[in-house]
Amino acid sequence: MLSILYRDDELIAINKPSNLLVHKTELDFFEKEFALQQLRDQIGQHVYPIHRLDKATSGALLFALNSEMARLMSDAFATRQVDKRYLALVRGWPAEAGVIDHPLSIRQDDVDPRTPIDHKAPQQATTQYQRLAQFSLDWAVDKYPTSRYALLALTPITGRRHQIRRHLKHLSHPIIGDSTYGKGRHNRAFAEAFEVDRLLLACTGLAFTHPRSQQKISLNCPLTGDFAHVLLQLGAQSALEAAQIEWLPPQVSCPRRRNIWV
Repeated sequence: MLSILYRDDELIAINKPSNLLVHKTELDFFEKEFALQQLRDQIGQHVYPIHRLDKATSGALLFALNSEMARLMSDAFATRQVDKRYLALVRGWPAEAGVIDHPLSIRQDDVDPRTPIDHKAPQQATTQYQRLAQFSLDWAVDKYPTSRYALLALTPITGRRHQIRRHLKHLSHPIIGDSTYGKGRHNRAFAEAFEVDRLLLACTGLAFTHPRSQQKISLNCPLTGDFAHVLLQLGAQSALEAAQIEWLPPQVSCPRRRNIWV
């Protein structure tokens, strides 16, 4: 059952698990489970997608309960009236804070497959980030005897496809578990050491003005399951609390294994 974060007469938000598509897509033709379908069946009511999270990304996902509200909120996302907060575990130690201002080319999977695209026309893309914690693990994954990782809070100003993932690759600090833009050896090391095989990226919150009531809505989405498990094993509790990021202890916790060579 999906965890519901917020609901009123026209909007509903859930905590989407990792590895669940928002809705059916030709890009993953054989997938049979979708957040839209599961939520519709759970509440017994039609729901309308407003925005999307990557299949591998977990966290706050907002739906409308009627077509008019879907249009109003889609416009709010398109005109950057919705603040989005993300959390990611990355390779290396980025600067304490920064702005990634790097245009991103349009990918064919961003548009209808029948629509030709101009690969020479990148779109403006901006992401702000802050380093919340950094870790050094005593395993050799690359050529060094230890490996460095960092926990980042991120705010995408624009909304390009895979923006955070592509921006962090551009910064040479890819997200752990990213099979497309990341480093396979580090992904495999985490999968073995922490028994987690997913993209360590989550949407931890959304903030916007309700189009109907004009009330300020702030949705907080706690970290759960395998992502929370990894951060607790790394000792990131104080960093999460300092950043006022909610987390729920995983049901099963296993000790971290050290001295991993990949």
